[in-house]
Order: sequence, then structure tokens, then C-alpha cells
Amino acid sequence: MIAYLEHFVHGNDTEVPLQNDAVAALEGAASFNFGATSLAAKDFGGMKSAHPLALIRPSSATDVARAMAERGLVLDMRAMADEEDHFTLICLDESPYVDVSGGALWEDVLKRCVSRFGLAPKSWTDYLGLTVGGTLSNAGVSGQAFRYGPQTASVAELEVVTGKGDTVICSETQNSELFFATLGGLGQFGIITRARIALQQAPNMVRWIRVVYSEFEDFTEDAEWLVTRKEGVDGFDYVEGFVVVNGDDPCNGWPTVPVNPNQQFDPVHVPRSAGPVLYCLELALHCHHSDHPSEIDMEVDRLLGRLRFIKGLRFEVDVTYMEFLSRVKRVEEDARVNGIWDAPHPWLNLFVSKSNMAEFDREVFKKILKHGIGGPILVYPLLRSKWDSRHSVVVPDSNIFYIIALLRFIPPPPKGPPTELLVAQNHAIIQLCYTRGFDFKQYLPHYQSQDHWKLHYGDKWSRFVERKANFDPLAILAPGQKIFTRIPQPSICPSHN
Repeated sequence: MIAYLEHFVHGNDTEVPLQNDAVAALEGAASFNFGATSLAAKDFGGMKSAHPLALIRPSSATDVARAMAERGLVLDMRAMADEEDHFTLICLDESPYVDVSGGALWEDVLKRCVSRFGLAPKSWTDYLGLTVGGTLSNAGVSGQAFRYGPQTASVAELEVVTGKGDTVICSETQNSELFFATLGGLGQFGIITRARIALQQAPNMVRWIRVVYSEFEDFTEDAEWLVTRKEGVDGFDYVEGFVVVNGDDPCNGWPTVPVNPNQQFDPVHVPRSAGPVLYCLELALHCHHSDHPSEIDMEVDRLLGRLRFIKGLRFEVDVTYMEFLSRVKRVEEDARVNGIWDAPHPWLNLFVSKSNMAEFDREVFKKILKHGIGGPILVYPLLRSKWDSRHSVVVPDSNIFYIIALLRFIPPPPKGPPTELLVAQNHAIIQLCYTRGFDFKQYLPHYQSQDHWKLHYGDKWSRFVERKANFDPLAILAPGQKIFTRIPQPSICPSHN
């Protein structure tokens, strides 16, 4: 199994020499001991496990190509990010880009770009403790995607090690089929060892805002208005949303809305007609030192003035750009202290067409999830026009579709509910989508059979299969996803002559 190890493996692992000649020349390190390989076998959600032969920490694309061993390996791509020459600022056609290792964490890319150059990538994920190669192999979505598309839309060039062991430079104009296949390709066609990411000027400050709604229709209409404003028209730079329980539950309800510890959610403003859940738009406006505070206030009031949120339930604070983008890091730190971060957390991520969202709200938010999930329930609109259909990722057919993310952060049993119950809840939601005929796709999908993968890719399945045959004909890469069956290689017996 060759996969991206999104979270670094800690411990006093012993580095031992590889006995396989194909990888014995690695410049990086290899761990065979049970502690290292056991940790590498566990996925982020803590739900799946597949024990590898070894954990490889490559130092270059050459190392990645050499590590194509027959019995399977896990690659800790973060080892490559330690090399200083794997972070380079370049300028093409007067536009800035950064070349970074596929194993670099987005939080490190943010720190280096902003502190050194005052620049930053255009699109992010909410949680930045993920590798560049890992998110580009899926899509990479956050509140900037309505304007700039997913993270895959900001990539100009890739260095990829294919399943054949070839190291290939690819872009829209050079080895383009591999380029389009790899972006959103779930690691099925190659391992990203370097990515060239478009940059823009980074703001100094962010006005961070949350406003609350009692009616789903008002919430969605306002969100869609914000994300469909014409290019070049002033507006918010970040638009997300989430669902909260209409109650004082500290993990799922009113207390989760304020953006500042000094702010209080006063439920007296909630209409008596409100249902079991409320909806919150989360917005951000980029600001610079040259912007006068009064001008920022006027711009925010102008944009919010058209929205139909509950008056009296508006929360805002000014934070630095780095603080805003790193806000989920603080959640992670608290979860680690409380022992929740490493507990199993079966998340569910869906793309659902706009036309199905009212019914999804009635059946899922107001019924199945009316008591919350012990973590954020994200829901906000994305624009299909910002997604490149040549990439491997698939999305609903609707011009506007919503991402729905159930991000559970709950203690393990017995403090928390049984993991099996949460998995069953996810399955019930997915089955409802099938039964009602929703136009939907799983984001970060995890199907158990090729038939389900065929259904997922639909009319793009044949293209996916053709790309697999071209770039990973033996199905070496990411076999744990159960998309393709690995083709066994014939044994070569040593000569006794």
C-alpha cells in the first residue's frame, strides 16, 4: 500500500536498512519495526487499518520512485518537506507562484509565504495540518472556493511519480493527461512530490463575522447571493456556513456561535417559530493596514444590510490573517488535550445539488441530526463553474451545489456513543440520498466495492479506468480504496546455475 501519511508518526523508531535492492539506495529512512508500521497502518478517522511492510520517509522524488516495493509501503511524504530547496518562489508572466514539496503541510506553506513574501495561496482547507499532495489528490475545499475554486484550481505544475515508477513533470500543456488525472485522483495515478501553487497578496487583517438564521430558505438564498456576485464586484472573501442546535448545548448549540470569548449568544432574539436547529453564515473580509477602520465598518454594514439574518445575532471580531486561517488549529489543540483528537471520528462529507437541499434540511438537519453531532455541521454553496471537469474529482451536475461536512469530535465510548452507531447514522444519510434520488457525490469517498465506485464516477468511469491503465497498470497505488484489484507480478527465482 502506497499512500499519503497525513499526520506524522512520532516515537523512537529505529531506522533499519532495507533488504530489498530496489529501495536499499534510498537517501531517506525506512522503518520496519512494529511500532512505526502500526501507526502508519491507521487512517486519520481511526476506522480503517492495513499493516504495511515498512514506513518510508523519502527525501526526494527519486526516493519515491525507488520505493515501489512489491509487498507494499506507506510513504511519510512530510520527510521531503524538511528539505529547504523544496520551497521556492518563482514568477511566471508577472504572477507569483511557489514550488513546494508534496509532503509540505499547508500551515507551513502559509507561514513561509506570508512571513517571507507577504503572499499566500488563494484557496485553503479549513484545517491546515494536511499535506499539499494529500489535499490536491482530493480537491481541497474551504470558504474561498466560491471565488477561486478548490485548491486543485490554483495548481500550475506538478512533479509526479507514477505507478510505473516514472518521475514526470506535468501541467496543462506538458503531459497534460497525467496532470488532470492526478488532481483529484485520490492518489490512484501518481504520488505528488512537488506542486507549483499560484499566490496572491496576503491581507494583514480579517474581519471575521457570524450571523444567525432561523429559516433555512433565508440562509441558503443569502449564501447563494454572496457566492454568485459578479467577478470584480466587492464582496466577502470567505463564505461558509454551519448548522447549530437551537439550545444551550455547549458542544452543539448557541455557545458555539460567538467568535470572541467576550461575546454572548442571547437566545431572546431567536423567534418562537424557530425549529430544532439554527443556521449560521460565517464570513470574512480581507483588510490591509491602509484600510481605515471606519471604511471597513461601512463596507461590512453595506454587505450585511441586504441579508435576512436574525437581528441581534451578529458576531464579529478583527484578527490577523494568520490567526483566522489557523483557527481550527486551536480546536485541534483542545481536542488533543481532552483525548478526543485520537478517538475514532467517522466524518461524512457530501456534495449535494442545490435542488435537493430543502429536502436534505427537512430530513437530515431537522430530524436525523437535530441533536447535533458533537462537532461542526458545515453547509455552504459552491459553484460548479469553478471546478475543472478535466480533473479526476466528480461533483453534482447542478450549477450550485452544497458541501455538507459532519465533523464529529466526540470522546470514545463509554463517554461518547458507540462508533458503530455513528457509522450507521452516516449510512442512513447516504441511503436517504440514494432513495430520494438526490444529485449528490461523496467528497473524500470511501466505498467498499468497485460497483459503488462505478456509480460514483458515472459517465467518467471509463476515463478513470483508462487513466489507471496508462499511469498505474499494475494497480500498485492506493489499493486500500478498493477501486482496482492489484495485478500480481510474477515471481523471479534466483538462478542456481
